[in-house]
Formats: sequence, structure tokens, C-alpha cells
Amino acid sequence: MPQSNLARLKNCMKKAQMGGELTIGFLGGSITQGSLASSKENCYAYLVFEWWKKTFPQAHFHYVNGGIGGTSSHYGAARAVPDLLMYQPDFVTVDFSVNDEAKKFFQETYEGLIRKILTWDSQPAVLLLNNVFYDTGENVQEYHNEIGAWYQLPHVSIKDTLYQEMKQGMYTREELTPDGLHPNDKGHRLVAEKITSYLDEVKSHMEEQEEENILPTPLTANAYENASRLTIREISPGLHGFCADTEEKMGHLDHFKNGWIGRKPGDKIRFEVEASCIAVQYRKTVQRPALRAKLLLDGKKEEAILLDGNFDEDWGDCLYLQVVLHHGERKRHTVEMEILPDKNENAAPFYLLSLIIA
Repeated sequence: MPQSNLARLKNCMKKAQMGGELTIGFLGGSITQGSLASSKENCYAYLVFEWWKKTFPQAHFHYVNGGIGGTSSHYGAARAVPDLLMYQPDFVTVDFSVNDEAKKFFQETYEGLIRKILTWDSQPAVLLLNNVFYDTGENVQEYHNEIGAWYQLPHVSIKDTLYQEMKQGMYTREELTPDGLHPNDKGHRLVAEKITSYLDEVKSHMEEQEEENILPTPLTANAYENASRLTIREISPGLHGFCADTEEKMGHLDHFKNGWIGRKPGDKIRFEVEASCIAVQYRKTVQRPALRAKLLLDGKKEEAILLDGNFDEDWGDCLYLQVVLHHGERKRHTVEMEILPDKNENAAPFYLLSLIIA
């Protein structure tokens, strides 16, 4: 990658050194959320937050962890404001390198997320993190770091550091992660150390002045910078059998509340939205069998999309995103869903969480 521009990060450190009040934020998937750490205080994000507190004891810090397991930068771009940016962060670590797929689509959603953060009012310093599958060495950092290079953002790659140390015999895979992906306490600590070592290096040159870059034009088509999520709070669809879930939602990790529920074949729901990109977010559940639905965009029966509520993995219910329209015509679209016939009377209900539009 080209040399990073560290003006924002140095300014953030100077603010902390002067005893300011700062918010340290994180956005990502299950590793960021702290999956398989024995406590939230042992996840890499909190350990990096602790570095800020210990390094600048004269400052006052706030911690925001916007990690949600099993989610991509597509969802990240749509939820960045309520889960992170509304807290006016000064420093943000972003990691979707094991959640996004190696496709140009996710490079575009990732750029949309990065631009949304960079242009936010609080002007946060952004650090990109690339976690890794420890069994295979796979991640999508080549797609993400191409965006990072375009914006001259600093990054820390676990694939290029800790994973290489493991391959050289410094650690066994089992010392770092029980499942090949999510770090245990030791793994989280070592991930945090890679980040804080980088931050220490930047701090040692903190007084060297840098001019902040002017935001460049987008590298991709950048349809997702202004992505938004339409939930029960933002849109009122036509309900024909579907019902609104009235259970109170308790925080951003209380996923399956305040959605719309289809309980029997023939139940329908209808949205009208203005967008050029549309995705439907629904639950794929391990409680099989589950109901399925068909989706029609603008009434086109010949292009019906199947929404299958059955999840073929076993780690828990999934916040699944089904792309319905990508770079389509920006106009008023209709999105209709209908529960399909099912022979099993005890099938789990179909649970719709939101529409994500851009």
C-alpha cells in the first residue's frame, strides 16, 4: 500500500494528550463483537480501547463497539450511523475482511462505508483491520486495502502478521482460535497487540506535521455511501397477513425484535421505496423447518426471488441480506413478499427485519 496519511490519527492523539474527551469506536463482525472471548473486556476492541486509556491517562474516553456477528460491509454501511457514528467517534477501527466476499460488489459497499465514516461531522481517524481465517489464510484484504490505499488509510493486517507467525511455528492454531476464525482470549490479545504496536509507532512520530488529504473521488461506482436501513421505525408497509412484532428491542445486538412476521402461507407484505439499490434483510434460522417466501420487485412474476428461512449452518440464526436490485433505475419501486405453501404446520415463522436501500 502507498504511504498512509496519518494527519487525523495524529490529531486524535494530540487531542488525547491535551486531556480532551474522545470516543473510540469499532465496527465489524463477530470478532469485533468479541465472539469466543471469555468476556467483553478480553476482546481485541476493548483491549485497544484500554491502550488509549493507559497511554493518555489525562484524557476522558468513551467506548463504542458496533460489532455484529455474521454481517458484511453492506449491512455496515446501512447501520453505521445508529450503531457508531451518532456517538461522534474520534477514532474508528473497521474490519469486515472475513465477512465480505471476494467480489467487486463488496468492495463497493466497503468504500461506501469508509466514505460515510470519513465524511462524518466528527472527522474520525480510521484504521482498517484485516482479520483472517487461520486454517486457510483467506480474507478479502486485497479488495479492502485497495480502497484503503485510495484514501491513504492506515491498516493492520492479521494475515500479514499474526497468521504468518503462526505458520512459522511461533503459535499453534489451537493456541489462537478454537474454530479457525474467532480468536480466544490469547488470540484477541495478540490481535490487539498488533494494533497497539502500530499505534505506538504513530505516537512516536506524533509531533511530525501532516496535511490531511482532500477526499478523492470514489474508486468504485459508490452507490452505497448513503445506504440506509428501513425498519419498523422508518417505514410502514402494507400488511396482508404479516404482523408487526411489538416486542421491545434492547440494543443493537437484540436482532429479532421489531420486525415483521409471516406465520402462514399466503401472508403478504408490500413496500414502496425510492432507490436504485435494494436488499431485503430476513432471518435464516437453525430452527428448521422454516417458512419460505417469494419476492416480487415491481410485480415481475417471471423474476421472482426465493427467500428461504432455513439456515444450513449451525452457529445460530443469521441476519441474511438478499440483494434485490443493484445499480437499477432510481425510481419508486414496489417490493412484495408472500409466504409460500408449506406442508409442515409447525414450520418456524418467516421473520423480516428490514429493507436496505441506496
